[in-house]
Amino acid sequence: QVPLVESGGGLVQPGGSLRLSCAASRDFFKITSMGWYRQPPGTQRELVADIRAGDITNYAESVKGRFTISRDSVKNMVYLQMNSLKPEDTAAYYCNTVPDPVSSFWGQGTQVTVSS
Repeated sequence: QVPLVESGGGLVQPGGSLRLSCAASRDFFKITSMGWYRQPPGTQRELVADIRAGDITNYAESVKGRFTISRDSVKNMVYLQMNSLKPEDTAAYYCNTVPDPVSSFWGQGTQVTVSS
């Protein structure tokens, strides 16, 4: 059983919005800090947002003010609201634990393409 499943990606025009979802197959969000990572074509995966104990959030400078991470521990879901999307946001997006992602938790990801 895949621990984490991402969804919500798609093709959107610059300036548009998307909401990504990450579903967990088991109830570990209550005790685990989670993050959204992305991997643009031909580059390494990077952390763009995370949510930790007490729902404290952190963002990469490149997405600060445009992206919002949140979670619903009852539903075992983590979300990434992405607004004012730019072409450079184009990437495959993944969720995983932070600060150290677990290799066996990587899912298929969800593709976000920002293009006119």
